[in-house]
Amino acid sequence: MDEVFSQSKKFFDLPIKEKMKMLRNEKNRGYTPILDELLDPDNQVHGDYKEGYYIGVEVPQDDPQANKPFYGPNQWPSEDIVPGWQKVMKRYHKEALRVAKDVARIIALALDLPSDFFDRPEMLGEPIATLRLLHYEAARVSDPSKGLYGAGAHSDYGLITLLATDNVVGLQICKDRNAVPQVWEYVAPLKGGFIVNLGDMLERWSNCIFRSTLHRVVLDGKARYSMAFFLEPSHECIVECLPTCMSESNPPKFPPVTCAAYLSQRYMDTHADLSSYKNQLLFLEGPTPTPLKEKKKTFSKWE
Repeated sequence: MDEVFSQSKKFFDLPIKEKMKMLRNEKNRGYTPILDELLDPDNQVHGDYKEGYYIGVEVPQDDPQANKPFYGPNQWPSEDIVPGWQKVMKRYHKEALRVAKDVARIIALALDLPSDFFDRPEMLGEPIATLRLLHYEAARVSDPSKGLYGAGAHSDYGLITLLATDNVVGLQICKDRNAVPQVWEYVAPLKGGFIVNLGDMLERWSNCIFRSTLHRVVLDGKARYSMAFFLEPSHECIVECLPTCMSESNPPKFPPVTCAAYLSQRYMDTHADLSSYKNQLLFLEGPTPTPLKEKKKTFSKWE
């Protein structure tokens, strides 16, 4: 974890010109600039005050699997610019995936399922496992009353998220998203450990026995670093109510959905269109790109 945090800081400290060379592609691999992501369009005036970097399952370009969404080769900064970066990130991705699968086995037991239930090939056999490095800039102060956030309120999309943070407070959770008004509380940083967020797909699978964690980041002007490891099932996996989570008095609350379709729509809804960067890439010496992420919410059909 310490190595990853150190290497993450080295990358985010680079000039914007260098970082934009790694701009995320259509596979969601690479760099995401400040304001790229808009997670809570109903309450945010613009995108999040954070920059990030996506690293996924490494799949060669000539592999047929690379035709799937979220699969393909990663983008790696040059060894001359950030020495050792690729080696550290690959090692961490591998270890975090191992830990995430262990947590999934505990969840299976909690749902009265065999411990290896989620290990089945159609579930976590070929998972969409994504590491995202995050940096919240210093001097940025959040103000919920004005719609300004480090990260807007949202829940994660997949099975679980393993979140590691530095020692700067900022993460808040809301235990009851339907409360009026919502009550937000800080989550203390956990040195050397993971904060485990439950995702939307687990909520659907468990028929709301497990609820996905509504969370946001509120900044106080200090720089903050975190790294989120998202564990999602295989592309063709059908996410639907598990047999141990329904009954005549508690029928399924959500329609079935495939993992790839759900994830693709959610990413499309929350990230800036890549075409919004085309003109700005011609002026890499200029200020930080500021994509115009429209306020929209089109994923109601998936809810």
